[in-house]
Amino acid sequence: MKEDFLHYVWKFQKFTTPTLLTVDEKPIQIFKTGQHNYLAGPDFFDGRISIGNQKWAGNIEIHINSSDWYAHSHEKDIAYDNVILHVVFNHDVEIYRKDHTIIPTLELKNYIPSEILQNYNALFSKNKKFINCEQRFTEVDSLIVENWVERLFIERLELKSGLLQSRLAVLQNHWEALLFEMLCKNFGSKVNGASFLSIAQSVTFHVIQKCRHSPLMLETLLLGQSGLLDSDINDSYFKAQKKEYAFLKQKFQLDSSSVIKPQFFRLRPPNFPTIRLSQLASLYSSTPQLFSKVSTIKSIEELISIFKISALPYWESHYNYGVASKKSSRKLTPNFIHLLIINTIIPLQFAFQKFIGIEDSERLFELAQQLPSEKNSIIEKFNKLKPIAKTALESQALLQLKTSYCDKLRCLECAIGNQLLKH
Repeated sequence: MKEDFLHYVWKFQKFTTPTLLTVDEKPIQIFKTGQHNYLAGPDFFDGRISIGNQKWAGNIEIHINSSDWYAHSHEKDIAYDNVILHVVFNHDVEIYRKDHTIIPTLELKNYIPSEILQNYNALFSKNKKFINCEQRFTEVDSLIVENWVERLFIERLELKSGLLQSRLAVLQNHWEALLFEMLCKNFGSKVNGASFLSIAQSVTFHVIQKCRHSPLMLETLLLGQSGLLDSDINDSYFKAQKKEYAFLKQKFQLDSSSVIKPQFFRLRPPNFPTIRLSQLASLYSSTPQLFSKVSTIKSIEELISIFKISALPYWESHYNYGVASKKSSRKLTPNFIHLLIINTIIPLQFAFQKFIGIEDSERLFELAQQLPSEKNSIIEKFNKLKPIAKTALESQALLQLKTSYCDKLRCLECAIGNQLLKH
């Protein structure tokens, strides 16, 4: 058993009877359980109770055993001086205040409904393979899942927005520069995301703006900063770019020492960093004021049309320098465009709305619902339990559920976990 289960029992007053007694058999009446505190300090602030004929206002502390009070050294911490009730599962020792008066204790052992305790033990059994509730996931009411999914989607956007706002402050509120960094990261996908982000952050955005009039110049700049022009290859395109990059490096005083070199290992050729960086250069050269466009577009078709670009002509017959391949257009695939919109554009629109004080979550819901669900092992496993993810809204919500709740065992803070505890 973990303390968060006792937090749940106290917060929602899941008791077998409304008649509660302290361990010394004084009646307890709860007027207000208090504000749940997820940070350091007592577990619930500003509770309101009566013990016997005495009314109390103050904090509530919860432990598995009474002796945990001393194990956690609360007797030495002034933050716990205002605790009016100690709620425990098992009372094994008396707890005293600094003035040597006993802190009243409520022992929950005999007040927790057996059904809830059984459901809790089943939820946290060691038999899980994917998530704690996988054996009972299908039992959850669809309406509860639907409402929770919408909340999780917004929660995921809030999380991403916080990260974007932090970076925006570093960039002195330059939204175009922020968009460039985020697109770089997501053009690199999982394997080269950190590498591409380091490339973007190794060059001030005004240099990107000076080079974006020429797709070839911008491509050369990105490939040069990536370190992919550092070797010697007997290829005329490579040699021309290496020479041009040397000029750009001198002109703009470029430094690539902080760049993480991109990887080719285990990547399919269309995802090679050479192709992706060329496509990124093509995108930025073909679309001036990109942020102004993507931040206001409400139509998914218009957004998709912006990303219908290809790598530069050399790459139509190459995936790497000096190695010829079958000629074909190196366009961004629909699936890749969808991922860029899901992971870059929608979070950025959400962050920008918060920045300017406008909230239009419904529009973001509509955009996400017009995109198909992402395909990865997490989504596949959830859909095997219950077919939930049909659109990007649901798949993003399920990713948030897995990483922020299931993996962190926050089942008691999850609407699905709460439903399974009750039934």
